[in-house]
Amino acid sequence: MPEFKPTESKVSRKTRGIDSITALEKVIAEIGGSPRSGQIKMAQAVSDAITDGHHLLVQAGTGTGKSFAYLVPAIVECVKDNGKVLVATATLALQRQLVERDIPRIEGVLSKLLDRPLTFAIYKGVGNYLCKNKMESGEEAIDFEEIEGISSLEKEAKKLREWANKSGVSGDRDDAPEVDRRVWNANSVSGRECIGKEDCKFGDTCFAVTAKDKALKADVVVTNHTLLAIEIVDSHPILPDRDVIILDEAHEFLDRTTQAVTEELTAGRVERAAKMARKFFPGRESDKLVKASEKLRDAIESYGEEIKFNSEISARFTELPAVLEAPIREVRDAADDFVNYLRRDSDVLGEDIGKTAQAKGAVQEVLTTAKKLITFSKNSDSQLVAWFEPTYSSIYLAPLSVAQVLAKNMLQQTPVIATSATLTVGNNFNAIKSAIGFNVSDFTDDESDSEEINTLSNFKKLSPDNVKELNVGSPFDFEKQGILYLPAHLPEPTRDGVSKEALEELGELIESAGGRTLALFSSWRGVEAADLHLRKVLAELKIPIITQKKGDSVGNLVEKFASIHDSVLIGTLSLWQGIDVPGSACTLVTIDRIPFPRPDEPIFAARGELASKKGGNGFRDVSLPRAALLLSQGVGRLIRSTEDKGVVAILDSRIVNKSYGSTLLKSMPPFWKTTDKKIVKESLAKLHKDFLQLGQ
Repeated sequence: MPEFKPTESKVSRKTRGIDSITALEKVIAEIGGSPRSGQIKMAQAVSDAITDGHHLLVQAGTGTGKSFAYLVPAIVECVKDNGKVLVATATLALQRQLVERDIPRIEGVLSKLLDRPLTFAIYKGVGNYLCKNKMESGEEAIDFEEIEGISSLEKEAKKLREWANKSGVSGDRDDAPEVDRRVWNANSVSGRECIGKEDCKFGDTCFAVTAKDKALKADVVVTNHTLLAIEIVDSHPILPDRDVIILDEAHEFLDRTTQAVTEELTAGRVERAAKMARKFFPGRESDKLVKASEKLRDAIESYGEEIKFNSEISARFTELPAVLEAPIREVRDAADDFVNYLRRDSDVLGEDIGKTAQAKGAVQEVLTTAKKLITFSKNSDSQLVAWFEPTYSSIYLAPLSVAQVLAKNMLQQTPVIATSATLTVGNNFNAIKSAIGFNVSDFTDDESDSEEINTLSNFKKLSPDNVKELNVGSPFDFEKQGILYLPAHLPEPTRDGVSKEALEELGELIESAGGRTLALFSSWRGVEAADLHLRKVLAELKIPIITQKKGDSVGNLVEKFASIHDSVLIGTLSLWQGIDVPGSACTLVTIDRIPFPRPDEPIFAARGELASKKGGNGFRDVSLPRAALLLSQGVGRLIRSTEDKGVVAILDSRIVNKSYGSTLLKSMPPFWKTTDKKIVKESLAKLHKDFLQLGQ
């Protein structure tokens, strides 16, 4: 790919008053930092994208300082003219970093340059805040039945209420005392259940309303991918108007968008809505919904047992199985009758709008999902995929692609800066461009899509394919700082899990490193096997082993790992990205296998089939890019500063022995590569010895 060359801005630099690069230099000087060429290149490109009106894809490796590289020029170019900047991230950790550390560090300098205070806020969906209206009526709410009689949950509920009643608290789930999911759900509402500020007696003091009001007034708003995706897909304004969107951790945006618009139907959800309906609106309509919910529960339990013990039945289906379709139709009809009943007779709503709105909203959610499932089954729409998840007894419906709707509702509206440490696959941006909707040529020519495609062909605003690309690299010298160990002699992974040989190799490497290892696995089965093996072979060395369990807080695990320098942290996919442990605590990162999507994973399997149907290749176009980005994220856990040194070991011989391995290797940092175990073990042992001498 040719190197990005910033275009001459249509707006004269001299007339703008404040120059983005000068502002960045002042910020860096203020915090005692030093200029980085990649950071300056990125800042210039962001500035040009906003002033010239085009999109930008930026791969900025760890250590670039990318948050300053997009925040400073975005604020300078937008806020000086009273514009707004929206930053959307995938993880809570980055949101907190931005609002608690990064923006406060630049606030002083930029406020002086702007000649007024710089304001910023964080905003999330309604369900992330406590609902005062629901908490007040807790003893009567259906959700509270789930926690009544369980002493530990009742104690947590009391603790949560005491916190909520303190002066000045945010009501934000991330600031609240840690409580069981059931306790939180009993004290919060979804967007559809929320009755709104005007009708709620707590409207003036509502936590969610307060957060939104602050965001509406702020110059910079930090939010999450999910909330932005819901707004874009539903074409319904949730977030403030903005002059630029920054998508940080952009490699995650496709998955987060897909998750946000995936419909889910469970017996529990329907029963909850039905019980609320009967509690607040007793009568024929609500009784009918309760009966329908009971039939659905029986059907789901029956189908769940059948699919569990019959391997020939696929979890994914092109139309609803008869045993599920009939009760879902019944739920749809009963929910529809109930909603129409409330619409016809407004007198039944009563005086307590809060309680009735929650019931109506819960039923409306069930109705929406049931309708979509029946429509899918009737039309066998190839653009959607449906499946049954026996573990959670849930039925899901998801779109195969969100690129078109993102192109129309996001990329035509405002410049988008998409950035991450890992955006390229095989040294190009093609995969991410297709996923997010930058490639208009990817859209089908089906008659059903012609109107939307024509809209995209006659760009009245900003063209999705008006995008520039930039890879600023990283300030780290990967070839000198790290070794990529590729043990070609190991057997290929199978469906049976991690091989005995790979586990033995892992034990040897950890022993040489004296612990100091982040061991990443693509499945819980791998985590469990490694825990069992390592506790046996490392017992005499007394190396502390920290093993992730389902539901564990990632932050707590990483904090413990970082504080015990000779420990081993074993974990699965949630530890592959966003983990930052520089220094002596992590000198070895191991990866059990190339993280290809499972063949039975419904969305990726369906996307692969669709790609092949269109003349492409499902493996090359869907599975390989997904694996490359996730693998790059995992590999990126090793070198987190210019002082770090160590080894990444990929215990999957396919990366050397298969032709697609070269694509995967091109997508990673340029470490020095070897297949020689002896060299690797000697290097790890030397690092361990050096750290011991330094008392680390």
